[in-house]
Amino acid sequence: MSPIEHVWDALDRRIQQQLRTAIEEECLSRGLLLPARSRLYPDEMKDLHLDMVITPVSSSGSVCTGLGYDNLTTVTVTQEKEGLSSIQIFALCIYLTIFVVGSIGNGLVIFVTGCKMKTTVNSIWFLNLAIADFFFSFAPVMRFVLVFGKPLGYFLSKLLSFMTELNMFASIFFLTAISLDRCLCTWMIVWARNERTLIKAKIICMIVWVLSIGCSIPFVINFCTKYLDLQSLFTYRFIVGFLIPFLIITSSYVAIGVRVKHIKKGSHLRSYRLIISLVLAFFVCWFPYHIHKLCFISLNAVENKQNVNVREVISQTTPFVVCLAFLNSCLNPILYVFMCDEFKKKLKQSLLLVLETALAEDHLDFLNHKDDKKETKTSLTSC
Repeated sequence: MSPIEHVWDALDRRIQQQLRTAIEEECLSRGLLLPARSRLYPDEMKDLHLDMVITPVSSSGSVCTGLGYDNLTTVTVTQEKEGLSSIQIFALCIYLTIFVVGSIGNGLVIFVTGCKMKTTVNSIWFLNLAIADFFFSFAPVMRFVLVFGKPLGYFLSKLLSFMTELNMFASIFFLTAISLDRCLCTWMIVWARNERTLIKAKIICMIVWVLSIGCSIPFVINFCTKYLDLQSLFTYRFIVGFLIPFLIITSSYVAIGVRVKHIKKGSHLRSYRLIISLVLAFFVCWFPYHIHKLCFISLNAVENKQNVNVREVISQTTPFVVCLAFLNSCLNPILYVFMCDEFKKKLKQSLLLVLETALAEDHLDFLNHKDDKKETKTSLTSC
């Protein structure tokens, strides 16, 4: 390219960047959040490679926080006339699968633990954990609306972000409470028999929900914030919502392993195997997400050419780590079904009862229909 063409190309990119920034600032000032496939961008920018949906020109720009929103800031979107890319189609299929499996699976867990099983301390833990996962399974639907739907109002965007963060914190906090409870039951058997009551378990669950609300408030207050503030906010979420609880959970199960290392069989090992599986599933699903976010924000805090390629690679992996994080909401009910004998027994009884009722009603309808035919035939014969 000639020097004149270089100058013209740089000027053209600068004009497009300023135009895009002006559109985004106008939408933010009106309390609107631009979806990824928004048509508010001019036609000349449809083929422009956008690193972010709402992206600052420098580190002083504004972006939206929250699990359903910070993901949008990291997704690489190419506005192409052909339509969705293969990665976007794959992510959409995974989102819909997670929503269906998570809502149905956690709904069954809520039904069985809340209505069919005897109320115990463990059933209270798992009931509240299933409630958190049930609402969190709607996060993929929220993400679908944000990326491919119409601009959302500012209040609704804040509410959806708050609900997602709330259930994320509640899930990890309930896993932490379950781990501590099992550790106390292993090391302090006499205390657990006398002090481990249903009322105290319900009070602890209320405290966990209140604590989850408190941890989610900063994401509502700093909903649209600066990149520098966003870096500290993501660090706060990693420490409070992952690192500290995971250290507590790991320590609890190390203590449990030391205590019950001589036990080879029995219900205790089955119970521990279930809870350890839940913890491992949480770690595998959430650890890549938090590391991904911290790396992306750290790279955006420093503007240089070397970070461009690395940031591009991180952006391309965003759909996969986000799907992995959402996957945790539908893994827990699957683990319940395959590893908890009592849950499988109660679930089979409930499904069989529904099936028997339906078959009984169909059988009665068939008999009534058969009797009506006999009466009609008798009346015709008498005539």
